[in-house]
Amino acid sequence: MDLDVFVTAHRAEWDRLEELLRRRRRLTGAEADELVTLYQRTTTHLSLLQTSAPDPVLTGRLTSLVARARSTVTGARKASWRDVARFFTVSFPAAVYRLRHWWIPTALLSIAAGALIAWWVAAHPEVQAAIGAPEDLRAMTRPGGEYETYYSSHPAASFAAQVWTNNAQAVALCLVLGAFLALPVFWVLFQNMLNLGIGLGLMSAAGRLDTFLGLLIPHGLLELTAVFVAAGVGLRLGWTVVDPGPRTRRTALAEEGRTALGVAIGLAAVLFVAGALEGFVTPSGLPTWARISIGAAAEVAFLVYVYVLGGRAVRTGETGDVDESDRAAFLPTAA
Repeated sequence: MDLDVFVTAHRAEWDRLEELLRRRRRLTGAEADELVTLYQRTTTHLSLLQTSAPDPVLTGRLTSLVARARSTVTGARKASWRDVARFFTVSFPAAVYRLRHWWIPTALLSIAAGALIAWWVAAHPEVQAAIGAPEDLRAMTRPGGEYETYYSSHPAASFAAQVWTNNAQAVALCLVLGAFLALPVFWVLFQNMLNLGIGLGLMSAAGRLDTFLGLLIPHGLLELTAVFVAAGVGLRLGWTVVDPGPRTRRTALAEEGRTALGVAIGLAAVLFVAGALEGFVTPSGLPTWARISIGAAAEVAFLVYVYVLGGRAVRTGETGDVDESDRAAFLPTAA
């Protein structure tokens, strides 16, 4: 495509569309018909420009024109509580279910790595000595030590908010860094599993693994699941850069990126529940079996939610992307 010729041929139509959109008064019937026609033509021009001769300045102008014209033609769409309900009952679980082949292997490999690190620390005193001085390790692992008092060192509400924020940052890193060929996601996972493995190993060496698990499981099951889901989605986003499949790379990244953004919003709600468990249940005076039961129930509820609602939505064609009416229009092009 010769860009200069293309602009010369269609500039008058774009200028006319912009003029109609600026009109303060109500359009006549003829002007309304003209606006719809120009909107359809400009949408076609934008699609051709994006696939054949992308130009940032011109693409930006036409994108703005198409968005304004669509709002005028179809009316501005306002979000409603129905959209929120649909997101949590259809879009979010569908995205998590569809990407399960990414986050489930991620979870299994990460847990295996954490267990290996825990065994390595517990079975090798020289590794423990490299982690800290003997008196420092005793201060962390003894009854009433730092590992136990950590969960009750601050008021429950503020601690839950702090935990939620920290976990949300880890999830956001996994999702955002996934676009960089997913390599930084492995580092985030390694850091999480390293910290977990060291804690498990030190408490196991001190003969207090049961105490540590009693403190970890009530909130850790749901919390780690959220991190694994985010990492899996981030890895899928990174792989899209390498292999977009039958879609163009731009289209594939746009679709997977929107899905990742939706997953981030949904996981924020999941992490809110995990933070509440860590702030109120983990340090509570409930028996260990009761705290573990609450954490296990939350984990099972999330998995049932994903597999029942998400599976049903995926079987009807949902992918976790936004509604088709909210996506940019693309024209089919010959390969």
